[in-house]
Amino acid sequence: MSCVVFGSTYTTKTCGFKDEASNRNSWRIYARNLVVPASETEQIPVTRCHSSQKSVRIGVLGASGYTGSEILRLLANHPHFGISLMTADRKAGQSIATVFPHLITQDLPDLIAVKDADFSTVDAVFCCLPHGTTQDIIRDLPRGLKIVDLSADFRLRDIGEYEEWYGQPHRATDLQEEAVYGLTEIMRKDIRSARLVANPGCYPTTIQIPLIPLIQAKLIQLRNIIIDSKSGVSGAGRAAKEANLYTEIAEGIHSYGVTKHRHVPEIEQGLSDAAGVKVTVSFTPHLMPMSRGMQSTIYVEMSQGVTVHDIYQQLKTFYQEEEFVILLDKGVVPHTQHVRGSNYCLMNVFPDRIPGRAIILSVIDNLVKGASGQAIQNLNLMTGFPENAGLLCQPLFP
Repeated sequence: MSCVVFGSTYTTKTCGFKDEASNRNSWRIYARNLVVPASETEQIPVTRCHSSQKSVRIGVLGASGYTGSEILRLLANHPHFGISLMTADRKAGQSIATVFPHLITQDLPDLIAVKDADFSTVDAVFCCLPHGTTQDIIRDLPRGLKIVDLSADFRLRDIGEYEEWYGQPHRATDLQEEAVYGLTEIMRKDIRSARLVANPGCYPTTIQIPLIPLIQAKLIQLRNIIIDSKSGVSGAGRAAKEANLYTEIAEGIHSYGVTKHRHVPEIEQGLSDAAGVKVTVSFTPHLMPMSRGMQSTIYVEMSQGVTVHDIYQQLKTFYQEEEFVILLDKGVVPHTQHVRGSNYCLMNVFPDRIPGRAIILSVIDNLVKGASGQAIQNLNLMTGFPENAGLLCQPLFP
């Protein structure tokens, strides 16, 4: 597809790289703009890559929600994943252009109801359905499918804890035992061989990425971990809710889920695994008048003799080879605006005014690294493709 701008046509080229880790030639598409004189455009073959022409056929269940739409947007730039099936029960029969006009240029199938889906046409599935409904659907999917579930249904290993926090018994306990928790940078080895990955929640992602390496290295105390997190409104989903109306949200902030947010057991599960003992945290989330973005401000007590410099160096060493986790230069404050639309996590550590304590800041886009981007990162691992495939879009600013 070409467009004429000031007498010139923009087109794109592709370039490739060799994935040394797997000793396999892989190709990554870059949108490199080339300005060609209008007189030469007739000689340029114009092609459009259809989703069905890509090597891995993808199904997106719950494609009409925010996380579903982000999967669609990000996969538009994926060299290997092509969407062949999309479900949305309440939007069944509609085109993606009707549901998400910003995706009108994408060559995608119409939405259908889950009950009408033919899963023989897909190799892998992103499940973007609400908590509580996902387990029944995943339980009935063909065993040969790779699945990344973006709901909370398979994140908690303790099914009793799931029932306590989500208010209903778990109905797919055998799958719960099989599921691998998908915090990519921490669980990479297990994710590679998994069939079912439970994608982490957005808050737990911002919190566990900085804390797990520090707990493993015994640089911080396990007591008195205080977490103050803030999220954009998209974290509440796309369903119409009175509490999320513009006049209810704009020009103010408020806390919610105080002492009882459902991400608490997920956070504590990951930190307890790192510590080898039960870890309890104080976690309070806040809703911010912005569409997307998330920041966690974490207050920790350092172990005896540990300095802020030690904490900084541990994070630097642990994540120095990671593409999507960035420790900023000392003194630089992470901004949610600087990760908007991207799969990056920016973080930094600062000394507290209270001796022996440190302040850690961690920011992500809640819909990308906190959901759909990390889901694609995980499926890349599960299918043997480069981990960053489809995820190289830079943050949108301003």
